Amino acid sequence: MTATTTATAGEALARRAADVIPGGMYGHQAVRNLSPKYPQFFAGGDGAVIRDVDGNEYVDLMCSWGPIVLGHRDPVVNRAVQDQMDAGDCLAGPSATLVDLAELMVDTIADADWVLFGKNGTDATTACLSITRAHTARSVILVARGVYHGAAPWCTPDPTGTLASDRIAMGYFDYNDQESFDRALEAAGDDFAGVMLTPFLHVEGRDQELVTPDFARHIRRVCDERDTLLILDDVRCGFRIAHGGSWEPLGVRVDLSAWSKAIANGYPLSAVTGSDAVRAAASRVFLTGSFWMNSTPMAASLATIRRLAEIDGLARMQRAGARLRAGIVAQAAHHGIEIDYTGPDVMPYLTFAGDVEHRRMIRFAEAALRAGVYLHPRHNWFMSAAMDDEVIDRVLRGTEIAFDEVAKHALR
Repeated sequence: MTATTTATAGEALARRAADVIPGGMYGHQAVRNLSPKYPQFFAGGDGAVIRDVDGNEYVDLMCSWGPIVLGHRDPVVNRAVQDQMDAGDCLAGPSATLVDLAELMVDTIADADWVLFGKNGTDATTACLSITRAHTARSVILVARGVYHGAAPWCTPDPTGTLASDRIAMGYFDYNDQESFDRALEAAGDDFAGVMLTPFLHVEGRDQELVTPDFARHIRRVCDERDTLLILDDVRCGFRIAHGGSWEPLGVRVDLSAWSKAIANGYPLSAVTGSDAVRAAASRVFLTGSFWMNSTPMAASLATIRRLAEIDGLARMQRAGARLRAGIVAQAAHHGIEIDYTGPDVMPYLTFAGDVEHRRMIRFAEAALRAGVYLHPRHNWFMSAAMDDEVIDRVLRGTEIAFDEVAKHALR
């Protein structure tokens, strides 16, 4: 007689999902694109920790792919959400919370004179393109090769189902390469409308690359000379690198910025901010969505931005990130393993030398997962303000086990 194995709760959900959801799951959160060892379904989270439906607990180094900046179920944010929910969420129009939040963002963000709200990062980046074209009456937007700006046809990394014409007004250059940018600029000619850049280069599976001040200033100078717009896609980085926008420390002014992820500590919200010079064009472009004016995410954002300032959340994340960097670099050296640890401390990424197909990184990530640390083998990680010394020490215990696993297989 053959013994039967009872499916775990996660396996049972996956089987049910396969019947009613194409592919069982879709988008960047489908674990078939990550590793079959990863849980697909989760039951809850608290602070820096998440739990899957089978009761396994992990430190969430992905911060739910970036949105969790204060920690899961932050009590201050949750109280603000509950208060707004009790008053109303999806109404015939926005509540006063929209104006309160817009005023706070204009006061907080260095280059913001106005704000428009949406739901997802793709909403915000796509709106920036429309506003830029309306302002300049030109078409071509230049972007860096391989950089992720969302899942719309003009930018999705997987063009299945899209048309070549969806990208006909896009031009491409290599990040931090002035000569490459100038060639793309020449190809755009008189139809050059603007440039969209991420604050630093973060391409899945590649070492991260901080922007050089000279490159950022070159882009700014060209946009000024051509009377075009510089757009900063701050969806992934916003409110982790600087309160006033990720390029505020560089002193490089931007005309438009796209925001989402950490803007509301996990509640669905995005925003576009811009300068007065672009206000008229922004008012002409038709932007809307059935749920874009919901008040609950805006209440969450108000609480999140205020809370980050009150507790100096950026400093907390920087401390956690620096401690993690130092620990991982020391662990790699102890095991005699050559690594690259790139990006800012609050958004780091680890790669192994010569690991072209990420096999060592996948092994590392799976070992870390078994040790209670949830991280991604091909995507940058994130710090949250809930990651204190005790949490980082817990992470480092997991990564030590993961390095040991990689070292053992290297010796075979």
